[in-house]
Amino acid sequence: MRASSIVVIIMTSSASGASTASTEPSGRSSTFKRVIGFGLAAVILVALAIPKISASDESEGPGGRAQQPLGVDAYVVQPTTVQDQLSTTGTLRANESVELTSEAAGKVTSIRFEEGRRVEQGELLLTINDAELQAERKRLEYRLQLAEDRRQRQERLLAEGGVSQETYDQTVNEVNVLESELELVEARIEKTKVRAPFAGTIGLRAVSEGSYISPQTRIAMLQSINPIKIDLSVPEKYSGRIQAGAPISFSVRGSETRYQGRIYAVEPQIDTNTRSLRLRARADNAAGTLRPGAFADITVVFDTIDDALTVPAFAVLPELGGQQVFVVEGGVAQPRSVETGVRTDSTVQVTSGLSVQDTVITSGIQQLRPGLPIRVQNVE
Repeated sequence: MRASSIVVIIMTSSASGASTASTEPSGRSSTFKRVIGFGLAAVILVALAIPKISASDESEGPGGRAQQPLGVDAYVVQPTTVQDQLSTTGTLRANESVELTSEAAGKVTSIRFEEGRRVEQGELLLTINDAELQAERKRLEYRLQLAEDRRQRQERLLAEGGVSQETYDQTVNEVNVLESELELVEARIEKTKVRAPFAGTIGLRAVSEGSYISPQTRIAMLQSINPIKIDLSVPEKYSGRIQAGAPISFSVRGSETRYQGRIYAVEPQIDTNTRSLRLRARADNAAGTLRPGAFADITVVFDTIDDALTVPAFAVLPELGGQQVFVVEGGVAQPRSVETGVRTDSTVQVTSGLSVQDTVITSGIQQLRPGLPIRVQNVE
């Protein structure tokens, strides 16, 4: 509009100058006309260029340079399964464990187990010298046999009146006492034998044949490690969410294998020193790869959420009063306020603010601003 006005004014001035010049000599009139013509042409060119310059300025970004779309990576939101879980640590322990000792004192006469070998329940592992007890048992057996023969004779005589009832009763009582004494000696003999109380794997022995041992002497360790137990604890604030039957997964140092287990027992009271709740889980160990005493990194699963919407954790940005993500809408980046739920090591559950198939920007996040042109390079 301004250019058109300038052209009109110049043209009017030119016409006026031309009429004035007509009264002057012809040489000066010709020169004046050429100057006016050049000026008029320059003004017209400037007027035509102004709209193009204005359009060019509008297409440039800050600093006068054309703004190119920002190349970004993106994640398409899809429903997935999320586990509400807690990471903690624990220690593996044998399902059953006992330090083998003898109930009697004496010299070891035989060792009948191999170190590191599996033994069955009741299997004889070690014997102690029982020569004196064996001799005492034999003497009692002779005395018992004589007393039993006497009882049988008196029983026949009692029916015929050849012996008194009192005499017969004394003989019966003697038989009963001798039987009890024999049982006592046999029990003492059994204490000189060490047997496996349950099936398991026996460890390294601490005694040799000929050693004198007492009930305080450690012979070896016997452990049953299938299944294996896991001792763990969780902070007090989670005590209301833990119950028997909750699944766990764990790994041990030196192995990348992930094992599965299940909590089967919960301590009824909070530990006042650590303000934590002790738990015990059990896991299959048929292969025998898990060993008691190993340190375990454990994940306790509180709940499993189906059809949850998740995004990479680094795509969620804090904002005043909440959190947001940037999504791709019509080729530009737009912020979207969201509410979050369960967090894992790499993802965050979004409970509101996103829908299935929304495209969330996952790279160049610090450069994003509302309305910025976007070019998606990679999509997950």
